[in-house]
Amino acid sequence: MYKTTLSGQVWRFDSLKTLMAKASPARSGDALAGVIAGSAEERMAAKMALAEVPLTEILDNPLIPYEQDEVTRLILDTHDARGFAAIRHLTVGDFRDWLLDDATDEAALRQVARAITPEMAAAVSKLMRNQDLILAASKCRVVTRFRNTIGLPGRLSVRLQPNHPTDDMKGIAASMLDGLLYGAGDAVIGINPASDSLPVLAQLNHMLDDIIQRFAIPHPVVHFDPRHQHPAAD
Repeated sequence: MYKTTLSGQVWRFDSLKTLMAKASPARSGDALAGVIAGSAEERMAAKMALAEVPLTEILDNPLIPYEQDEVTRLILDTHDARGFAAIRHLTVGDFRDWLLDDATDEAALRQVARAITPEMAAAVSKLMRNQDLILAASKCRVVTRFRNTIGLPGRLSVRLQPNHPTDDMKGIAASMLDGLLYGAGDAVIGINPASDSLPVLAQLNHMLDDIIQRFAIPHPVVHFDPRHQHPAAD
């Protein structure tokens, strides 16, 4: 049981899962699932209560039970206990402050990277504004190279994902070329198809490949959902 007092009212949350759900920003999907906070006041109360939760409690109480989930078992079995020692004394609120502290640099974050579980990251993100998330992320340097290089300091990479409500090839091609003219697509170019039809996906695949070959575009490409990509390519 988690509880806090806000404006003279006591708010209670019966589990860590409920607490984290109520502390999340309002989203239509959460509303449909029935897990959203009932009011802005309840959401703020959940954030206040979440800020007081120790990181060790989150580690010891995974949202998906260890016995039921293979991913949870992998995360906990490979958890970096030595790295966690640097932050194990912190609450979620303290962890937020630590991430935003000027003294917390890239080396410090690298030391604890494998000690932060997905639940810890999700919890602290619920207490952070976009500016906070950007500041924390800016301390991490992740450089990747494939057909180009992304992640270098002072550079912005953009995903170009053209789509059309009816998968019209001319509309998708026009959106793709328009994005390229704006300099987008250096991170990756992909299509978000509206249909699951393999013939349609095959046509989109060939159209995208034709544009890339014709203009010698050297960018990484994700054609569409990998569940459909291989059958369509065949």
